[in-house]
Amino acid sequence: MALEWKYSSEGMTASDWEELSHLYRAAPLGDKKPADLQLVFSNSMFKCFVYDAGQLIAAGRAVADGKDCSYICDIAVAPDRQGSGMGKDMVAALVRLSGGHKKIILYAVAGKEPFYRKLGFKRMLTAMAIFANEDQALQSGLISDT
Repeated sequence: MALEWKYSSEGMTASDWEELSHLYRAAPLGDKKPADLQLVFSNSMFKCFVYDAGQLIAAGRAVADGKDCSYICDIAVAPDRQGSGMGKDMVAALVRLSGGHKKIILYAVAGKEPFYRKLGFKRMLTAMAIFANEDQALQSGLISDT
């Protein structure tokens, strides 16, 4: 059976958001509550959901303003599909949807930078961030205090 790609969250039910929350925990990308995922995905200009035989196997989104900047984030792939090219296909779809923006950015999980380099992303030297949980961001290598 062919994979089904959806580019809208319209019609998603509470159980769909619960399934997405489970995918993020399994990926592992942390504990993201279903209601929080529903909010952030509905506020994102671009979104992708990939299903295999009705089961959610990958998801991602891009927060974009329509012209200047698109920020790709929250790329999650089921553990049994990681290494299959699904993450690459997800990022490529979101880059394609973000076409026409002056810049497309993302931040990588520490250690995954080579994966994104292969997809054409370059390291930003001037990026700065404020995280709600600064200690966790420091420990995971997302930020430096220097």
